[in-house]
Amino acid sequence: MSEPTLTFKALESAEKDQCFDWDAVQTQIGFSEQGLVPAIAQQYDSGEVLMLAWMNRDALAETLQTGRVCYWSRSRQKLWRKGESSGQVQVLKSLRLDCDGDALLLIVDQTGPACHTGRKSCFYTEVQGDQARILSDPLIDPKDLYR
Repeated sequence: MSEPTLTFKALESAEKDQCFDWDAVQTQIGFSEQGLVPAIAQQYDSGEVLMLAWMNRDALAETLQTGRVCYWSRSRQKLWRKGESSGQVQVLKSLRLDCDGDALLLIVDQTGPACHTGRKSCFYTEVQGDQARILSDPLIDPKDLYR
């Protein structure tokens, strides 16, 4: 008799510190038709949300295996190892799944800016009424990030 298929619905009633087999859990991740799942990067010590990117199964596996965050670049159609051209890497501290398995939260240690604009976070524009206000200056000139 085979074991029942694990679903995220089954995880909802799980108790704290209960563990599940990763191989079973990862088969239930809600990858899109393009094979992608959104991945939000958050700085581990400040809680600042740094960026949103996409992962496919290979990027997820590489990230877990190496501890260095790897994404799927939709524009380049290839794996994108964060920092491979800028030197601004993300080291994985923790990887979490949302309640229905269709988004990932990566708790990371970001070296320098996460954003291609040279800012720490990609979320540097705040909407205030009828205006959009820039919240931060670049830490590094973007021309110096990508050589």
